[in-house]
Amino acid sequence: MVVIVISGMPGCGSSTSAKLLAKKLKLKHFSVGDYNKGQIEKLTGKKPDTETERSLQMWHNKTGSSKRFHVNSDKLARQIAKDGNIVIDAKLGIRLLKGLYDLSVWLKAPKPVRIKRYAERDKKSIKEAKKMLDEKESDERKNWKRIYGFDYFVQEKEANIVIDTIYKSPEKIVNIIIKELRKNPLMGL
Repeated sequence: MVVIVISGMPGCGSSTSAKLLAKKLKLKHFSVGDYNKGQIEKLTGKKPDTETERSLQMWHNKTGSSKRFHVNSDKLARQIAKDGNIVIDAKLGIRLLKGLYDLSVWLKAPKPVRIKRYAERDKKSIKEAKKMLDEKESDERKNWKRIYGFDYFVQEKEANIVIDTIYKSPEKIVNIIIKELRKNPLMGL
């Protein structure tokens, strides 16, 4: 049973890469972020237009920014990881799922690249995308430091592999991960 955790900076493609990797390896996929945003949408009855606005809605909601909310969703992720045969994308997964995964991946890219991706994905101007990315990244780093006592960007140093996604498509990222997985014959890939 294999468990792969993918995390990274906002706008680096961790969710896209995790979904694609799960599909290629015929594994289940779970996204802590999608789960959390979905819970807040059920609570508020509002579904924002863009992915970034969904994240901001969560952090600006009293429940969505609470310690209890995040601790509960992270417990769920640990429970799901224990079942195995899954790719989990989770911003805090490298640290909080330690001991439960076979491979951890951190994705990174320079901020201007991530801003451009946000602009394209959310159909916003570069100026609007920068503002949204800055706000989201600030909310995440500030709140998770308050809740867990660490800046989640430190996970780059804890990951099994770090991939700079600047010139890489999701397919290329997934191929790099699969190549790394194949180095371990115990994984049966």
